[in-house]
Amino acid sequence: MHQGAPSQLILSVYVLTFLTGLPCNLLAFYAFLVKVRQRPTPVDIILLNLTISDLILLMFLPFKMDEAASNMQWRLPQFLCPLTGFCYYSSIYLSTMFLTAVSVERYLGVAYPIKYKLNRKPGYAIIASVVIWILACANCSIVYIVQNGLPPNETLSKNATFSCYENFTAEQLKILLPVRLELGLLLFFVPFIITTYCYVNFIRILTSLPNIQAKRKKRAIGLAAATLTNFIMCFFPYNISHIVGFVQNKSPEWRVYALLLTTFNASLDPIVFYFSSSAVQRMVCECFKGVTQKLKALCPCNMSSPSPCEVSGKDYSMDLSLT
Repeated sequence: MHQGAPSQLILSVYVLTFLTGLPCNLLAFYAFLVKVRQRPTPVDIILLNLTISDLILLMFLPFKMDEAASNMQWRLPQFLCPLTGFCYYSSIYLSTMFLTAVSVERYLGVAYPIKYKLNRKPGYAIIASVVIWILACANCSIVYIVQNGLPPNETLSKNATFSCYENFTAEQLKILLPVRLELGLLLFFVPFIITTYCYVNFIRILTSLPNIQAKRKKRAIGLAAATLTNFIMCFFPYNISHIVGFVQNKSPEWRVYALLLTTFNASLDPIVFYFSSSAVQRMVCECFKGVTQKLKALCPCNMSSPSPCEVSGKDYSMDLSLT
């Protein structure tokens, strides 16, 4: 058993995240891909990379589902264990850093509008994205070092099935606990502080401007709230467990529940996508209109009320972008 956590609970969270996150992220991926091909902006490039990291997590989530359905025993080919763990943990810190990059982009856009507009080049976003991928993947390669580079844990050596990346030996923990602490401090707490600073000042500046529409201000608050909720709910408990584990010289028993919360990130990121990008907003509106038209065809009753994407006869989705 996964440190006392019910495997049914773990499986339920995985299934819920997969069913809600996959269609939303695929929709966002298509919207960002079309936008980047037509007229790329820094925020769209960053969000496209964030979507890709979420889709990688969702692609490997069925392997975690099989593990949970097998009472937390790994029955799949052994090479998939470190690969799945690597993708799973990398997605956590890819998300924190890409969300931080979005917050910095938004803050610079309102704090230094003229200077930022003159220097707003997609190439900078591409360079930042490459650096983020390298940082996250290099740090999370510890999964391979612990799983393959050190003596195996007891479960792996005695059984055909084994606990994947769990039940660590004292020698493994000597390597793992300091690395976890470094991950939490460098790739979570630093981005969290930067993100909080950027969004607090982003909202402060935006709300103080008299010529900004109330709807735009509400969208700015929605973006900040969605991002900070993602940080606090999905990532904060898990990274606190790194500090507690380092102090106690062992993995805390509640760490599994904190890790489980990080999975919801793949379902919450699309909310950030919606508030951040007019491309996603248009895509959502088009889907809504398509569903409404099909319902009108099936139902003879009067459904002539305007959709949320229409205001005064015009397409509201075209006017939702924060920039």
